[in-house]
Amino acid sequence: MPVLTSELDLAAPDFAADPYPALAELRRRGPLVWHAPTQMWLATTHAAVSETLRSRSLGRLWADRQPAQRFGTFNALHRNQMMENEPPVHTRLRRLVAGAFGRGHVARMRPRVERIAADLLDALPEQRCDIVAAYAEPLPVRVVADLLGVPGSDWQQLRDWSQAIVRMYEYARSEQLESAAERASKQFDAYVRALVAERRQHPGADLISDLVAERDGVSALSDDELVASVVLLLNAGHEASVNTFGNGLVALLRHPDQMGRLAGDDAVATALEEMLRYDAPLQLFERTATADVTIAGVAMRRGEKVAALMGSANRDDAVFEAPERFQVGRTPNPHVGFGVGVHFCLGAPLARMELQVGLRALLGRYPHLRLVGEPLQRPTFVLRGYSRIDVDLGAAA
Repeated sequence: MPVLTSELDLAAPDFAADPYPALAELRRRGPLVWHAPTQMWLATTHAAVSETLRSRSLGRLWADRQPAQRFGTFNALHRNQMMENEPPVHTRLRRLVAGAFGRGHVARMRPRVERIAADLLDALPEQRCDIVAAYAEPLPVRVVADLLGVPGSDWQQLRDWSQAIVRMYEYARSEQLESAAERASKQFDAYVRALVAERRQHPGADLISDLVAERDGVSALSDDELVASVVLLLNAGHEASVNTFGNGLVALLRHPDQMGRLAGDDAVATALEEMLRYDAPLQLFERTATADVTIAGVAMRRGEKVAALMGSANRDDAVFEAPERFQVGRTPNPHVGFGVGVHFCLGAPLARMELQVGLRALLGRYPHLRLVGEPLQRPTFVLRGYSRIDVDLGAAA
């Protein structure tokens, strides 16, 4: 089979603004395309992405950002977390974190999520606002902070640290952004270490206390693993939720016929899955071949990288009827928004509950919500979202 190639610029502003036409062209070329600029394979179709994420011959292998002395804390926070490791390290870390998660935390959070959403809606101005700053951002950050036992008043600082760190995942980075990521990593690390030390002395009914206490036989999280796990939960626990909410809300407001179909819990739950599919908050997830392997009929050599293009998989017409259409009642909807395989998102149940509660509360309070002007998109591709969405709230119900 001849090697299919692409010179697509993943850092180009026009691609970040609307990647879907270029992703459709990649799918037409083939399920696995060699990307010359990054020297890695691009998995483009739903089948190829699923195979990539499930293959045990492809791993999530962390390599320290270089020069290592410049990114010491950033590297440590990633080297010691489960998302950047494979079994058996990943298995151990995930089992410990899941054990703490499994102590009823998600179930007990629903009333708290409802209260946070109501408080934020009560604080909205009477007519117009940026719904990202006023609602989409503070809601998931305050929820995950509450889950972990972090002071809710610190949510803006947590969001700023997270934003600085995740910019390192993009293909377009400046030296200034890289320095900001390491600076945020140091400050975030120190903040979490202080929280962990306090919980060791005074445990509470929160996830950090349970992570400190969690044991797997004789095994426990080391201090570095504990800090890295908390930072991962704080970052991943809200970053995708902010972008899912913003991307999905824009899609809803641009499709008023679909907005009109939302009524009842089941309708909102189904709509949320379509929001995750239609404009994916995570567009790309890299893996590395740990052995020679064949993916989508293409032979890959050990050490080669492949990027699973999640947003492309979610628009594959071999799986989704009329994939370019936003349909809130779409079912079945086998999107890959939360990943596939051993790295399937541990926080998916919490994210689904939180997003359903948040969306239902907003639209229940403001059923005549509408866009004002054009939303402002973040200049990023890997983590796709909006930095500002101005809305007219309309009359409150």
